[in-house]
Amino acid sequence: RVQHDGTARLAIPPGGSAAGALDFARRQSRWLERQLRHQIMAQQREPAWRLGTEIFFRGELVKLQAAAEPGVSAVRFGDQLAPVDHCATDLRLSVERRLWQLATRELTLRTHELAALHGLLIHRVVVRNQRTRWGSCSARGVISLNWRLIQTPPWVRDYIILHELAHLRHPNHSRRFWCAVEAACPEFERAEQWLKEHERLLVWH
Repeated sequence: RVQHDGTARLAIPPGGSAAGALDFARRQSRWLERQLRHQIMAQQREPAWRLGTEIFFRGELVKLQAAAEPGVSAVRFGDQLAPVDHCATDLRLSVERRLWQLATRELTLRTHELAALHGLLIHRVVVRNQRTRWGSCSARGVISLNWRLIQTPPWVRDYIILHELAHLRHPNHSRRFWCAVEAACPEFERAEQWLKEHERLLVWH
């Protein structure tokens, strides 16, 4: 599968081997090259973010609007303001910067809240620009989260956090792990479905 960042991800089926997977990838190299070219062309055609552009924010589509405050050079989305250069023709960088700031604050706070609720100890929370995953949990208890979770509904965000917290007790995807996830988040399958359906509508580059 070709990822959003231009890399290719190859899944090895049960009973398969790394050597067989690499051989398959080599035989599919022309197909991969075509897919990458198509992706690059699509990104080049991607329009700039301007006033009126819609983005996902906390699970809702919101429009980028000019701030109503006089003397303020900013763009509004939802209940937030993102400072912008008055000469900017593309608002994307400014809005993404604000989204990242919000994600760092809110995801960190929510992770600590959920960890305390479930009696779990974490070392720290890191918010990153992960390209192929929503989160991860290290053996040292470091929870890493994708900043794009600020674009998802709160219940989807919580599922990802609870998923990673469950790895503190179950560092695998065993049956016990999924039982722990379901106990903490009964709607986890619905959350995964939301991510599958909306992944390409979020900010990826």
